[in-house]
Amino acid sequence: LEEDIVEGLSGMEDRACTSGFSVMIKESCDGMGDVSEKHGGGPAVPEKAVRFSFTVMSISVLADEQEEEVTIFTEPKPNSELSCKPLCLMFVDESDHETLTAVLGPVLAERNAMKESSLILSVGGLPYSFRFHFRGTGYDEKMVREVEGMEASGSTYVCTLCDSTRADAAQNMVLHSITRCHKENLDRYEIWRTNPFSESVDELRDRVKGISAKPFMETQPTMDALHCDIGNATEFYKIFQDEIGEVYKKVKPSREERRSWRAALDKQLRQKMKLKPVMRMNGNYARKLMTQEAVEAICELVPSEERREALRELMRIYIQMKPVWRATCPAKECPDQLCRYS
Repeated sequence: LEEDIVEGLSGMEDRACTSGFSVMIKESCDGMGDVSEKHGGGPAVPEKAVRFSFTVMSISVLADEQEEEVTIFTEPKPNSELSCKPLCLMFVDESDHETLTAVLGPVLAERNAMKESSLILSVGGLPYSFRFHFRGTGYDEKMVREVEGMEASGSTYVCTLCDSTRADAAQNMVLHSITRCHKENLDRYEIWRTNPFSESVDELRDRVKGISAKPFMETQPTMDALHCDIGNATEFYKIFQDEIGEVYKKVKPSREERRSWRAALDKQLRQKMKLKPVMRMNGNYARKLMTQEAVEAICELVPSEERREALRELMRIYIQMKPVWRATCPAKECPDQLCRYS
């Protein structure tokens, strides 16, 4: 990145940045699925692989007289695989906790050493010091649960960001805040391990909110755009079925009735939108379902004009708001949607 740094510094005086640079690194780690040789008898290694990689997100500098840091480099395409450099490729199954922790151990040791120290590098012939800050945002939910010591995805504790249980989440759809963090997870694991209050397994599990393995990597779990699409489409798919069956008029529809609504929805989507029913919602299906033309097709099956209008309006608002979680930089690209979003 030497050229970018030199270019970024061009407006400043040489001596203005004696304090050195801060570098923001995004870390990512994901299973790559099955990488087995389809033919040929190679060595017997696990047939799954895991890739740990990083992206240099930004470099900033604190000039001597200034209060604020000045950013001199920002990765223009932070979500592109081109900016994401692999650091470690391993033949491990991401579900094999022991092996994964053993292989990633040295990576974490290195990272902790880097957090505490600075790197002196020559840039344009002058020595500068670089300090590194890590943000573990490139983990999917499965990997976050794995490395932060949580139970797997089917757990009563549905959230990787707070202590909410399934029942809590069903009761409260709106007011949530981020309460979990790596340090708390470590503390809770200690409680799980030592059981200081001599509680039963159930009481203990409730006390530690499902942290039952030792967290070994600090992550910052987030929701990625793909899963926003999928989660929203899943919800809308249910709404569409209910509207076809006019569920708001009925007391308690039977399983058979519900099944017939779903069949009608699937048939219509297949005919009008060329959308084959899927076992589990995926990104492509979600993006095709969440369009104005899909709603028009579904409206043909909805008896009341008033409800049809409401569905169209709902989809219109949805499409209008979509850039908020789709844009690379929402504050720059769609500030007005961002303000109106909540």
